[in-house]
Amino acid sequence: MSATNADAGKRGWHCDDHVDTQAVLAALDDDACRAILEETTEEALTATELSDRCDIPMSTAYRKVELLTDADLVEEQVRINTTGKHATEYAKNFDDVRVAVGDDGFEIELTKPEADPNGQSSYGSTPAVADD
Repeated sequence: MSATNADAGKRGWHCDDHVDTQAVLAALDDDACRAILEETTEEALTATELSDRCDIPMSTAYRKVELLTDADLVEEQVRINTTGKHATEYAKNFDDVRVAVGDDGFEIELTKPEADPNGQSSYGSTPAVADD
């Protein structure tokens, strides 16, 4: 995850103004949250899979994905199984985070891919930027 994105503002990228700065900073400051972001870069994973891959207890996995969801860094999706038992999975939903210190405090910019005509980004959802 890089601090800046040279492609931000080019065609195919989108930012929005609805990010909780404190939630993003708290999530990025957390080792388990960063591990979850790394694991969900290429594929969406369930809390059980995150617990196994990140070597954290299930209760911690659930708490951390809630933190990340509140910060709009991951999104919940439904994994549909042919058995009829569906699972919630989590996917990283941004490409870059830019943190800057301005006159009014911290500013956070999340760079996300623009949604395709079906309303899906390459991560499965929609966009976000904020300042505090």
